[in-house]
Amino acid sequence: MIAIVLITALIALAFSFTNGMNDAANCIASVIATKALPPKVAVFWAAFWIFVAMFVFDTTVAATMGKGIVDEQCIDVYVILAALLGSVIYIFFCTKLGLPVSASHALVGGLIGPVWFVYGGQYLVTSGIFKIVAFIFISPVLGMLMGFVLNCIIMLFFRKVKAKTVDKSFRRMQLVSSAAFSLGFGGNDGQKTMGIIAILFATAFASNPDSPLLQFLYGNGAAAAQAAGYTGFFVPMWLKFACYGLIALGTVTGGWSVIRTLSEGLSKLFPTQGFCAEASGAITLILTAVLGIPVSTTHTITGSIIGTGLTRGVKSVKWITAKNIVWAWILTIPAVIVVSGVVYLIMVHWFGVPVKVL
Repeated sequence: MIAIVLITALIALAFSFTNGMNDAANCIASVIATKALPPKVAVFWAAFWIFVAMFVFDTTVAATMGKGIVDEQCIDVYVILAALLGSVIYIFFCTKLGLPVSASHALVGGLIGPVWFVYGGQYLVTSGIFKIVAFIFISPVLGMLMGFVLNCIIMLFFRKVKAKTVDKSFRRMQLVSSAAFSLGFGGNDGQKTMGIIAILFATAFASNPDSPLLQFLYGNGAAAAQAAGYTGFFVPMWLKFACYGLIALGTVTGGWSVIRTLSEGLSKLFPTQGFCAEASGAITLILTAVLGIPVSTTHTITGSIIGTGLTRGVKSVKWITAKNIVWAWILTIPAVIVVSGVVYLIMVHWFGVPVKVL
């Protein structure tokens, strides 16, 4: 049992790495498109700020992922294993196809699938799921509106300044905006698998309180936090370092086909547009991270890029690419629900894993 828990935790950490690979494009597509930074420098710049987010944000998003999607009493190691396997399979194929899907929504669908297929819809936390689904639409629209408005304001204030001077200034400003976006990305996506692993260890420790390994990995820290008066969702410090570190490492590795899709496939970006896209996306991500809403950084930056592109007219946006991305958004949660649900049923019926009795 302990071995399966550890294997599942390792798969979850691998998910953090693949999340960084696929979503690396979100943080650096704009600075690469506008040549504000060379690609290799850009990925390290983003990775640094993603890791810094660990010291800035609380674990509110992790708490939502751990407790706000499905009923805690349904969760065991096999449910989480099926959720992770379904999510990783889906993200792997989408990354290969160059589709910037949402890793967070894949994980949400991965959790829903096994619980819904086996226990039924009454064990889903509908309020939490509704909030996440609502922000599939709210976050890109918010990013698009802010990107459009911010770019219009900049165009108004700098209309009499030479284009070369404006471009040079905003290439420098993009260092700030890309850092802010990476910080927001870390505060949101860096916590998603963290919440899953934390609830995994909490469940495993509750069933095996005498395990020295689980005491070391979770129990001792949880007891110390409780003794200190902490009543929130507990995440061990080593887990924070691991999740933030791996998602930053995945960003350095980079999903280059996805980067090309966002940096070249949606709309041609100038430094002002790149700054506006990153700044508006950063505001959305930081706000939702503080509120504990796990949104998609992919959706947010895509909406922001479209918004800035619209300042040059509707025809400046490559709507065919945008349509393909939107379809990937819509299909992610339902597709992963099916994949993870089937994976769980295979585990139960073919491999004989026990179903938790409620």
